[in-house]
Amino acid sequence: MRRIFGGITVECVRGDITSQEDVDAVVNAANARLEPGGGVAGAIHRAAGPALAEEAVPLGPIAPGEAVITGGHGLPNRHVIHTLGPVYGQDRPEADLLSACYRNSLALAEENGLQSIAFPAISTGIFGYPVEEAAEVALGTVREEIDSLEHVHLVRFVLHSDPDLEVHKKVLSELQ
Repeated sequence: MRRIFGGITVECVRGDITSQEDVDAVVNAANARLEPGGGVAGAIHRAAGPALAEEAVPLGPIAPGEAVITGGHGLPNRHVIHTLGPVYGQDRPEADLLSACYRNSLALAEENGLQSIAFPAISTGIFGYPVEEAAEVALGTVREEIDSLEHVHLVRFVLHSDPDLEVHKKVLSELQ
């Protein structure tokens, strides 16, 4: 599903975050130390190769909501933007911290002149954030930031499962 707001395309697709060949940057749902791990972080690090950890780890640790940028290494993307999502029920206020992940990632994309960015559903895996709540925060934040974007023209949400995709499509369809 795709919507256009002020000339900027926001879309939701089902797929693999590591194979988004037509975007400048993918976002890593990172751990605080920016090390390889499980979930999205593990998949991105495996696909990018060990050079990603060599560049990223010295930039950590980061706090929930923060974001840093590295090269893409073995990925088909020029950059990886690493952000630490909140652990649901532990890092408070969750919605503000999750929103900061998206806002800070978009800011880094803008600062680096990137035209496209792909996000996973940050914090919805092992960090326990309910998918519908997370989708509302994520897509709502992107919608709020659209007027400030000059370089970014495509924001893609890459969802790992059909149920997650359906939730994100529903939230995207309801945005004003």
